[in-house]
Amino acid sequence: MHEWIIVILRTIFIYFIILLIFRMMGKREIGELSVFDLVVNIMIAEIAVMAIDEPNIEVMKSIIPIVLLMLIQITMARLSLKSKKFRDIVDGSPTIIINQGQIDESAMRKQRYNFDDLLQQLREKNVHNIADVEFAILEPSGKLSVLEKEKQQEGSLTLPLIIDGQIQQEHLHIINKTELWLRQQLKQKGITTLQQISFCSYQNGQFYIDLINE
Repeated sequence: MHEWIIVILRTIFIYFIILLIFRMMGKREIGELSVFDLVVNIMIAEIAVMAIDEPNIEVMKSIIPIVLLMLIQITMARLSLKSKKFRDIVDGSPTIIINQGQIDESAMRKQRYNFDDLLQQLREKNVHNIADVEFAILEPSGKLSVLEKEKQQEGSLTLPLIIDGQIQQEHLHIINKTELWLRQQLKQKGITTLQQISFCSYQNGQFYIDLINE
């Protein structure tokens, strides 16, 4: 009976500790978790189970690794906010699978993404014909973002040209523009250095620019 009381108390205690930990790590939907987030969550879950199932282990020996994992996750998240390159390493970057109606099989191979995956995710978007797709982008979360051709008439696809001061060369190539053109356009708007820009996109002849710390 004594052991059961310990298990119950440990379960309640660990529950509130885990709840607090996840609140501190921030809000993200399950489908939006990066690989790193998923690993941290699995490790925390495993440690919590061990803490509940093995009453002989001191609670603090389980709490300390959980808190350490939380601190690692928060540190990595903050580094990701400051650096696009670091964010791409940890979270991955979006991959264009269909570009202007053409399937990029090379990109699919790099992501180990096959046609069965593509067709399944298109069906989930109520798209039953690949010919109807203008753009399809595989997000780091594994979700597929789709822009159909008939919707293309309402406005072209918005692609970021600059993120955290870094030019997205692949996106410039997609819209048939050059880095020189981009720098000239920014200079006309009074922007002399890319480091001033946190985000810049271009759609239907219009720029959207967000400057750092503004």
